[in-house]
Amino acid sequence: MSAGKGITIRDVARKAGVSVAAVSQALNGKGALSATTRERIKAVADDMDYQADALARGLKNSSMGVVGLVVRSLDVLGDYNPRGVDVFTRIAGAVAAEALERGMGLMLVPDLSRKPVPPMAFSLDGYIVMNPHINDPVVELLERRRIPYVCLGRDVGRPEFVHWVSQDDRLATVSVLDGFRRAGAGSVAFVGGTDQNAWNLDSEDAYLQWTLKHGIEQRIYRVAERAGADGGRTVATQVIADGVPDAVFCLTGRHASGVLDALLAHGISVPGDVVIAAGSDSEQARNSIPAISAIEMVPGPAAAGLMEMLHAILEGQAPVQPHFLETCYRPRSSTFDR
Repeated sequence: MSAGKGITIRDVARKAGVSVAAVSQALNGKGALSATTRERIKAVADDMDYQADALARGLKNSSMGVVGLVVRSLDVLGDYNPRGVDVFTRIAGAVAAEALERGMGLMLVPDLSRKPVPPMAFSLDGYIVMNPHINDPVVELLERRRIPYVCLGRDVGRPEFVHWVSQDDRLATVSVLDGFRRAGAGSVAFVGGTDQNAWNLDSEDAYLQWTLKHGIEQRIYRVAERAGADGGRTVATQVIADGVPDAVFCLTGRHASGVLDALLAHGISVPGDVVIAAGSDSEQARNSIPAISAIEMVPGPAAAGLMEMLHAILEGQAPVQPHFLETCYRPRSSTFDR
């Protein structure tokens, strides 16, 4: 992949059929262009995702020494500081430390596909995209602009893309489900999210394959990530109405805490009647009573793998191969002996 900065003012001028000076005048509100011509040029620039950035022009063939981090889960969530969720800040801190070790800086950037885009966003040397979605517009934009990037989480929609580091979501799911089965669980409900990313899709598929293998009834519930603990409480009402299972596996810690609250409110004992685990640790999971067992994303190895891969691409070297991180399961009171 080229490390070029993408669309230039000359590209816009060529497509609009005008001079570079005319593009500059149209975008800067100067000159004697007609209103029609000015708007037409602006429309072409918007269509090409061109950003008139003086810093980008000055550094087109240089390195800023800064990489960007886009957290797609938070972009979709619409909340960059969700209550009780600390995995994203921990990842950001670990990536920043790894960048500093390489003499680089880190810039956190919101959804690149939404305007206005931060002024320096398209001038950065490369990007880390966390939890890309199927047909992700941010990934498509980086591809179009030929900006190097790597992903934390497999890109489900682009199996040929190999520049990623990920937790093995299938293995993590099966390990939790096997633990339920060893504890005597004969029925297991799965509560997933709605984001179309590898974490949700691979975990749910692993649950489906596991239940088929063991002849266990499939009970799948989905609730939007943004619903948080309230969403967990709501879905728990349906889970209970369908018959209290022996175990519940919630992908998010916030959903798990809400499910726990609802079960206890209905007089259902945890872990006496039901065991609960989460596919992602959170403050709410750790601070629940009983505390909820969870899969923890270990930030250090993830950040190291991502920066090693991106650094190799920026240096024109062959990047390391995609790889899965070691799964880290934190057993707590919600799954101790029933």
